[in-house]
Amino acid sequence: MVRFDFPSPPLGSVDQYIYSYEPACAAGVESISAGLCNKLNSQCSEKPNGVMVQWFRSSSSGPTDWQRTEMACMYDGAPPERPGGGLVVAVTEKQLRELPIAAPVLGAQPERHTLKGAETNLYAEPAEQSFELTIAGRKVQVRVAPAEYRWSYGDGTTLTTAAPGGPIPAARWGEKTATSHAYAVTGDVTASLVTVFTGQFSVEGGPFQPIAGTATVTSAPRTLSVWRSEVRLYADDCNVNPRGQGC
Repeated sequence: MVRFDFPSPPLGSVDQYIYSYEPACAAGVESISAGLCNKLNSQCSEKPNGVMVQWFRSSSSGPTDWQRTEMACMYDGAPPERPGGGLVVAVTEKQLRELPIAAPVLGAQPERHTLKGAETNLYAEPAEQSFELTIAGRKVQVRVAPAEYRWSYGDGTTLTTAAPGGPIPAARWGEKTATSHAYAVTGDVTASLVTVFTGQFSVEGGPFQPIAGTATVTSAPRTLSVWRSEVRLYADDCNVNPRGQGC
């Protein structure tokens, strides 16, 4: 757990409450059917990717006791705005990107030398991470998780996946995987990986809600040497002719 203190936002029309929110159709909300979820989210069509969120409020003087209030629309990349004003304790996309999110380790099989035409298995070793912030005097827990992996194999080929791939037994090296690549030319290449993270935050132990926006981190690159393999047939019997070709 890493702790950060961010300056308090301008108070403006702050009242006696602090506010938080979560998607109206959050996991575990049994009272809202799938049909009603679609109907609620369909009302947020002013901009792309709009979702209906449920607002909560708590006394600014404590103890924290979150109460359900109104619903409102939230859009990707836009800061949350509570109807009627008031201090909103939230983590912004800028703050998400300022977190020291550790980049996944980029793995390769084989690790250093691979063969032309054979599948080279690249994979990431990700881990969900959490941080503790202080915003407007409130404790805020942030958790981030990989959402997308952008692979660059070093020969001009790229791939985007939702899964990180993974290592395979040495006996299976050369097999095709969801994140592998077969090089067509020999020589040294530098493979790289950019991971897109999404985040959620919780204020004073309240419900987790999504952070608008994403953060990208770049893993340390890996240099691979692509070699050529040759197969030859020999007719000499080495027991008869120890100096024969291939003996």
